[in-house]
Order: sequence, then structure tokens, then C-alpha cells
Amino acid sequence: MPREIAEPAMSVSFKAAYYERQETMKDPNREFDIIIIGAGHAGCEAALACARMGKTTIVFASNLNTVAFLACNPSIGGTAKGNIVKEIDALGGEMAVNADKTLIQLRMLNLGKGPAVHCPRAQVDKIRYHLEMKKTLENTKNLFLREGEIIEIFCDGEHAKGVKLSNGLEYLAPCIIVAAGVYLNSKITSGTLEKESGPSGFAPVKQLTRSLDKLGFATRRFKTGTPARLNSRSIDFSKLEAQTTDAGMPPLSYLNKKTRLTQKDCHLTWTTKLTHEIILQNMDKAPLYSGRMGGTGARYCPSIEDKVVRFADKERHQIFLEPEGLDTNEIYVQGVSTSMPAEIQDQIYRSIPGLENAEIMRDAYAIEYDCIDATELLSSLMSKRKKGLFFAGQINGTSGYEEAAAQGLIAGINAVRFLDGKAPFVLDRTSSYIGVLIDDLTTKGTEEPYRMMTGRAEYRLLLRQDNADTRLTELGYEVGLVTKERYRMFIKKQKEIEKVKAALDEIKRPKDFENLFKDKEENMPLTGMRLSDMLKRSNIGICDLKDYFNLFKSISARALEECETDIKYGGYIARQKEQIEQFLKMENVLLPADTDYSAIGGLRLEARQKLERIKPLNLGQASRVSGVSPADIAVLVVHLSMSKKSK
Repeated sequence: MPREIAEPAMSVSFKAAYYERQETMKDPNREFDIIIIGAGHAGCEAALACARMGKTTIVFASNLNTVAFLACNPSIGGTAKGNIVKEIDALGGEMAVNADKTLIQLRMLNLGKGPAVHCPRAQVDKIRYHLEMKKTLENTKNLFLREGEIIEIFCDGEHAKGVKLSNGLEYLAPCIIVAAGVYLNSKITSGTLEKESGPSGFAPVKQLTRSLDKLGFATRRFKTGTPARLNSRSIDFSKLEAQTTDAGMPPLSYLNKKTRLTQKDCHLTWTTKLTHEIILQNMDKAPLYSGRMGGTGARYCPSIEDKVVRFADKERHQIFLEPEGLDTNEIYVQGVSTSMPAEIQDQIYRSIPGLENAEIMRDAYAIEYDCIDATELLSSLMSKRKKGLFFAGQINGTSGYEEAAAQGLIAGINAVRFLDGKAPFVLDRTSSYIGVLIDDLTTKGTEEPYRMMTGRAEYRLLLRQDNADTRLTELGYEVGLVTKERYRMFIKKQKEIEKVKAALDEIKRPKDFENLFKDKEENMPLTGMRLSDMLKRSNIGICDLKDYFNLFKSISARALEECETDIKYGGYIARQKEQIEQFLKMENVLLPADTDYSAIGGLRLEARQKLERIKPLNLGQASRVSGVSPADIAVLVVHLSMSKKSK
């Protein structure tokens, strides 16, 4: 649940000046409520949230062709990431809506495992995704889209004030959201080729880092990579395993009832012994190992040369071939990211079954870029240094479209609430993957590009993809981002869930239930059994009850799915709810913002330094700070108790 947090708000005088400016605006073309730097996935969600919540908003893209650009794989969702997409959608964001408009394929991952790790993944048309999102931005009230490179952020004392473009123009706003992606001083490397460039040849943003340095932000260098794109005409698909859309799967967005897509298969293949030999024989040419690249890479998304070295015991690695769109022959080779020289890339790809005659259309490369330490941010994603200055996306050290979009959405909501003098909107770890993501970044920080995984969420059985709307849509409606149409659909689904659960509890030993147990190879019960108890049997699903007993004809598949999981895993869910109660006890013990940790006897030196820097809002957050031990928390508990007594 969102928490009321005592974070810095606008001073009374600044707030008065802000509203006075609304009445006496001299140049409406260059004065806005909110400025957003960058129009990638974070920037788009932030811009739409701000504008839809009533604030005049301008979003700057260094190149308008980069709006919602899919710089890496042409897909939305995946393991844990799919949960984030559903949460963005439940809060009133745009990512799932846009993905549904541009679908090529839709699958549910991890169906062989429990529902806690079921994750939707959409293959989308790369060009159409960009164009549809750009169209949405262009046609949103209160929102202005402008091409231009931001070279400076300037402040009025401790408050954000405006930005300066490379063309000399200045724009003013009391709120600024920095969502610069991987463009800050970006450099790509492919073999011996090195050049200052953003993804896919787009120009880098070269001067903004200097401005952040002047404002006191310590920047660091991260890196990531992308594979080659192959011409589909050069691939022998007969040697590959096709992967098609999962039949009957609902759309990503809760706003859509039916999935509309133009099917285009993905394909599966594997590296070979020859692939690994080619890589190992040419390791001296790999920039990753020659020392020519200094940025920190993602441990969970390694290059193919890194995989071969780190997992030397593996005979082969899985590769997915993904179409980049309906109107192009380009195929994305997921699993073979590399920065090897072009001539070695040819050898690597052609050593893979089905790719013996592969024609490379775009070389693979690694990209290095600047980012900040997200522990310098509050849970609202506003800077601790400058009020009204927010950061979202890969500039905070994350990796992935979905993680970026989630941060953009939360930063946008909080920018609006900051201007309105309202408490920040903060999701905690019990409410969402988004809450886990932001808490990890702002509390623990990250020493490598952060990627969301199901294992990071302690309460993932409650944070499923099927119940994201149940968890978050009410909150999105309260903050003013969820539309009345979406809210009506949400209420309808909740009523359906209540109706189904009531019926399952009421109906006991229906007629001819013996046939169901026999067909499903389940042991006959010795006593009476409600339908809800039948549903707890391993081989019986809610669709079986629906078909055998002619029930729930008017109930949506989404409501039935959520009911089934809630009942089947009721015992585990109850246990996680008990754990959450213990978690919230720590979260509700607030730490005063002016706490002087250096003066608290008994705290270890490392804990003092970390707590002084992070300034945790509560005891729970303090316990998650890297370098703070359980013994340090015990000292804090004693300190808080003594402080209360002395007062």
C-alpha cells in the first residue's frame, strides 16, 4: 500500500511563486509545469502521467525517432518484467496498451511452474511500437513533444528551475524529470571500432553529465550489449524449433478484451561446440577481456563470450530468433550479444544450426553510458539534493524497457503530487514488483545494471501477473491516473470474483461429481466437499468445474483465473500475508529525518556512514541498507525507545 512519507515538499514561498507564475506566465511556449528530459520508455510514461493528471508538460527527445525506441530486443514483458507491465497498466500507464496495438506474438512464460512465476511476454513490431507511442504523445492534451538536446539543468537554490538546450533556448518548470536512458556520453564498441554514439547510431547526449556533476551528482559508467540482426532470407528455419502464440491468452492491457495480432513465429536454436571454440580462440580480440571497455556490465544478461567463459561446463546455450517487425526481414538473435570484431561475428553466427549462411544486417555491439547512484534519491524518485528534480529509467542504473517505464510512471505521478503539495505516492515491497524495484534502487543501490527477477520479490505469490489490477487499480484511481472507464471494468471484475468465490463455497457435492473425479484421476472424497475444496485438488481446475457443472458462463476468464489461484494456493497466500504483517511493523516505525547517526553509540562505523547517506525513512528500510546488520537495527530500536522516553 502507498505510504504517507515525510519527504521534503515545496516551501510555502516557492509554492506561492509557482502558482503566481501560472497567472503571470510571460512566455507560455517556454514555461511549463513539468519538463521531461528523454522520450524513451521512462520519459513516455512520465510525460503521459503528468499530462493526464492535468499538468502542462514538455518532453524533450534528442531525436524524435528515439521516442519509445526498442533499442534491444523487440519484445515487452518476460520473466518478472511481464508482472511490471501489468502493474504499469493497472495504474493507468501506457506500455501494455501500446504493446497490444503492435503485437506479433504473445506467450505466457513458466507455465510448467507455479502461478507466482507465470509472466506474459509480447513480441511486438519495433517500428509500429515507436510510431504508435509517438502518436499517443502527440495527441495527448497538455503534452508537448520537442526535439532538442538538453545540455544543462539549472536550479534556483535548492529547487529545480529549468533547462537549457544545445540551440541556446531555455525552458522553465518547477519540476524536471531526467529520463536520459543510455545516451549520456554513450560509446559503442564492436571489435576495434569505437565511436561516440547512442543505440543504433543515434547521437549521444554529451554535455548533460557535466551539468549533473555541477549539481553534485556522482556519475558512474555502466555498459550493456545487443546482438546482431540477421536477414531472415538467409536463415534455414527448417532446422529450427518454431514458437507460436499461446492460444486463448488475454491481451496485456486490462482495457482490452480480445487479443489482436498478426502472427509471426519466433524460433529456437542452440550454440555448438564449434561456436565456443571460435569464441575461445579469439578472446584476445574481445573488448570485454582486453580491457578496452571500462563500464560495469549486467551479470544477468552477459555477452556470449562471457557466457562461454563463466559457464565453461555448459556444452551449449539457448538462442531465440525474434522477428523485429512485420515489414522487415531483420531477425534479432537473443542470447548472442557480443562486442567481437565483425569478421569474428560472422564466424560465431554461422556456427549455429540454421544460421550456416546467415547474413548480418546490423553488427552486434556493446554500449557504455553514464548513470547516477539511485541511493541519492528518495522513494518518490525525487533527488535528496534538489527539490522538484526527479530521475527515472536507466539513468538510475537499471536495465530494461519495463523497469524504465515503471520508474517513469512513478516519477510522473510524484512530480504532479509534489506540485500540488501532496504526500508522495510510494509503493512498498508488499504491493508490487514496482515497489521492490524502487526500494532496491533507492535503499540498496546497484553496482551493475539492475534487472528485475521474480527472486527479488519476497511476496511474489501475492504479486502475480493475474491480480495486478486487484492490487493497484484502486490506487491509480485515487491518484487520478486511472480513467473512469478502466475503473468501471475493474469494479466489474471484482464483483465477478466475489460472485465466483461465494458460489464455490456454497455448492456442496454437486450432482455427478463422481465423473469429474474419475476423469481427472482424483480419489473420491469420503465426506462432503464444496466446489472450493475440489478446486484445491491438483488435477482439477476452475474450467473443469465450469464445464462439468455448467457454471460461470458470464464470468470473464481473467476473474476465473484469479479465483482459481487464490483458492488453490490459499494456504501459502495466508502464510505470506502473515509475513507481510511482520514486515509492515518495521515499515511503520518511522525514523526522524534529522536523526544524527554519527551520535548513536553502538552503531558500527559502516552502518553510521551508510545510514547517514541513505537517510532511511523507517526501520524496515534501514534494515535493507547494504552494510547495516541486525545488531545495528537492535541499536536503532533502543535509540528510538530512549528518544521517546526522553520526550
